[in-house]
Amino acid sequence: MRETKTTNPQLTALIFHLKKESRDKQAPIWLDVADHLARPRTQRVVVNLSKLSRHTKKADVVIVPGKVLGTGTIDHAVTVASFDISATAKAKLDAVKAKHITILELLEKNPKGSNVKIIR
Repeated sequence: MRETKTTNPQLTALIFHLKKESRDKQAPIWLDVADHLARPRTQRVVVNLSKLSRHTKKADVVIVPGKVLGTGTIDHAVTVASFDISATAKAKLDAVKAKHITILELLEKNPKGSNVKIIR
């Protein structure tokens, strides 16, 4: 069977960077995120805002190793780092003063990955 790989250069660079930082900083959270991002697109994580609302509380920092969709509502401010986000989800996060950043920005802010939740 033929092995499939992602052809998105931004995604492959992010996966490489996450694995490197995981080794350098002894932070296994980044290796876990890289492993989830390396999956085929059909197996990648897709999380709705309703799930974020259920599993987070105010001021949490969350990583979604995939895409955030706008189904549902969120009523508290969180910081969400993801590879991709829909326009609807971005608008709903902005409405409650929540922040969306890229995974690379979170990696630069918090190299050890402490106090970060992974939502799958």
